[in-house]
Amino acid sequence: MLSKEWASKSVEELAPLIKDRTISPVEVTKAVLDQAEATQKTVNSYINIYREDALEEAEKAETEINNGVYRGMYHGIPMGIKDIIYMKDKVTTMASKIHKEFVSDFDATVISKLREAGVVFTGKVSLHEYAWGITNNNPHYGPVKNPWNPDKIPGGSSGGSGAALAADATIASLGTDTAGSIRIPSSACGTVGLKQTFGRVSKYGVYPLAWTLDHVGPMTKTVKDAAGLLEIIAGFDKNDPTTVNVPVDNYLEQVTGNVKDLVIGVNEEYFFNRVDSGIEKLVRDGIQKLVDQGAKVQEVKIPALQYAEWAELITSLSEASAIHHSDLQTRPQDFGNDIRMLFEMGELPSAVDYLQAQQVRRQLKQDFQKAFEQVDILIAPTLPVPPNDIGDDFADLNGEKVDVIDNIIRFMGPENLTGLPALSVPCGFSKGLPVGMQFIGPAFKEGRILNAGYALESTNPMQGRKPEILEKA
Repeated sequence: MLSKEWASKSVEELAPLIKDRTISPVEVTKAVLDQAEATQKTVNSYINIYREDALEEAEKAETEINNGVYRGMYHGIPMGIKDIIYMKDKVTTMASKIHKEFVSDFDATVISKLREAGVVFTGKVSLHEYAWGITNNNPHYGPVKNPWNPDKIPGGSSGGSGAALAADATIASLGTDTAGSIRIPSSACGTVGLKQTFGRVSKYGVYPLAWTLDHVGPMTKTVKDAAGLLEIIAGFDKNDPTTVNVPVDNYLEQVTGNVKDLVIGVNEEYFFNRVDSGIEKLVRDGIQKLVDQGAKVQEVKIPALQYAEWAELITSLSEASAIHHSDLQTRPQDFGNDIRMLFEMGELPSAVDYLQAQQVRRQLKQDFQKAFEQVDILIAPTLPVPPNDIGDDFADLNGEKVDVIDNIIRFMGPENLTGLPALSVPCGFSKGLPVGMQFIGPAFKEGRILNAGYALESTNPMQGRKPEILEKA
């Protein structure tokens, strides 16, 4: 097999071959590094590539496996990590000018867990500056481009992770999600992204954007890859007071694809309101595919959703501006224009606004809880609009020009406000670009949404298609 083909495989395909020594972690790592370097000009998904270190780690993994020490599914798997997650003695730029030389003296908890699992780190992938944006059009490191169409955004803020996965420049990745930053690029790039329950995964050693909304989670090529990665990174961490001490499930065991009698909730007023017609059709077709496998559909009401966008905006703006307040006072010129404006806006809400937003949040949690008394999961489009052109502030919604940021985070924010788990899985193509379908579940029921996502994935909505850019790389 051509080495390039190893880079196109998923973890679930590679793991058994690495375990039985059919292929070596070194071969796979070389293939991924070659692909990362070959697509850097066209996709620009990495900020730093660690070729030397990665090959050293791959050799170590190979030696361990040859000696009968196999650490599990991710042993010897090459991974690019979002450059907002600390790695000991490595620069973590946050894709910013201000932190361009910041070096952490410790590993983030998720990195420690991945090291323990035998992961090979290929480098740090790009993001929207300080994770505060959805386009990944970065003034300091250049825009990341969507491998399916390099004129289009890959989504953000974890755009480097989504683009690297679609371009076979990593086998899996970790992203962060404050208002959709894992799920947006997963939808736009045709990959799988999971924002697990708030408190399920430690954020220790991850630079914050908004303390009460941030999540770290898996970005992968398949649903099973995401389930396996969640098993590694989940769990209580005394260093992160927001983590919750509940047992970690065996998520892979729960991914059977059996959705017989699963009750799917659909909320028409919010989650199917003002959606691109091509996207809506694909999502409704995806729901039908699950119904064909024995699932049932029930409409649900979630009244507080009408205030969710406001509450998300006030919360994220206020918290982000508090974090960056002193830099905004002393060196505003060092921020990109787009995020500087957001930080300035975040200085405007009052304490009253912020606390009212938290009351909306509490009501929203209660409304979702009521909905989950009637249904097992909720399904919605991940994004209501297709990815826009890089540098364009408007998206196309059925022929109407609409604000990109408002629309792209519209179906994202409620899950961050409530802390509920949400998964984006590709459900097909519209206008030549991938479309994501979003599965939302009750708290700590990641296995349930992963299983439903797997049932959709099993219908082969992507038809094995790959970005044309890969033929040229």
